Amino acid sequence: MRIVNLSSGSDGNCTYIETEKTKLLLDDGINATQTLEKLKILGVDPGSLCAIVVSHEHSDHIKGIDVLANKLNIPVFAHQQVWIGMDEKLKKVSLKNRKVFDGKFEINDLTISPVALPHDVPCYGFCFEQPNKKVAVATDLGHFNDKILSALEGSRLIYLEANYDREMLYKGTKYPLALKRRIDGPNGHLSNLDSSDALERLAYGGTRQFVLAHLSKENNSPSIAYTTACRFLQKDGIEEGRDLKIDVATTNIGTIFRLK
Repeated sequence: MRIVNLSSGSDGNCTYIETEKTKLLLDDGINATQTLEKLKILGVDPGSLCAIVVSHEHSDHIKGIDVLANKLNIPVFAHQQVWIGMDEKLKKVSLKNRKVFDGKFEINDLTISPVALPHDVPCYGFCFEQPNKKVAVATDLGHFNDKILSALEGSRLIYLEANYDREMLYKGTKYPLALKRRIDGPNGHLSNLDSSDALERLAYGGTRQFVLAHLSKENNSPSIAYTTACRFLQKDGIEEGRDLKIDVATTNIGTIFRLK
C-alpha cells in the first residue's frame, strides 16, 4: 500500500492511496490541473485512477472533483448526506458516476470504513484496510470521542487534524469573533493541543506513524503544530523519533508512505 498527501490545509486537501489493484483519491480540493500534475510527479498515470472518495462538501475538499471525475470518467463515492450538500456544487458529475456508501464498502482489494466526525456539515473520516494494513485519515472535526478513537485504533499510519493554535486564532484580526468560536467549537476544527491529546491516546493504541494535517494558513504553522505535539508527548515520556514519528502535511507533495 502506498499513501501520500498531495495537498493539505486551508487551500485544498487531497490524498492519494494505492494498492496492487486500486488507485484512488480521498477528496480533491485543489484545481484538477494541479492534481493531475502532482500525480504525474509521483509517476501515477491519471487514467489508472479508479475512484474519488469524498469526506464532506466544503470547497477545500471538493474543488477539483467534478472536472477530474468527468475527465477520467471515474466514480465519486460519498455518503448520501454529503451528496445532498454537494448536489449543486458537483452537478456536472454524471449520474452514473455518483456512488453512495452507507457503512463499510469495498473498492477492488481495498476495504473502506467511514467514521462519522463532528463537524458543521455531515463529514466522514476513513480507515483504509487490507490484511495487516490499516491507514486512517481524520480531519475536519471539532472534537474526538471514544467512538472515533476506537475506529482509528490499530492503524499503522494516521493523518490527524491539527488545524489551529488557539492563541493565534484569538489574537488574529482577520476572522470575526463568531468565526473564531465556530472554529474553536465542538463541531469546528481540532486545535493543536486537542490533536496532541488524541495522538497520545492513539499512540498508546499502537500507532507509531502520524501526520499532522489540515493546518490553517492563518492560525497555525508546521513548526508550531509539530512542537506542540512533541512537548505534549514529552510530559508522559514519549519522545518523537524514538517512540513514534510525526510528520506535518502541507500544500506540497508529502512523505510517501509504503506499507508492506
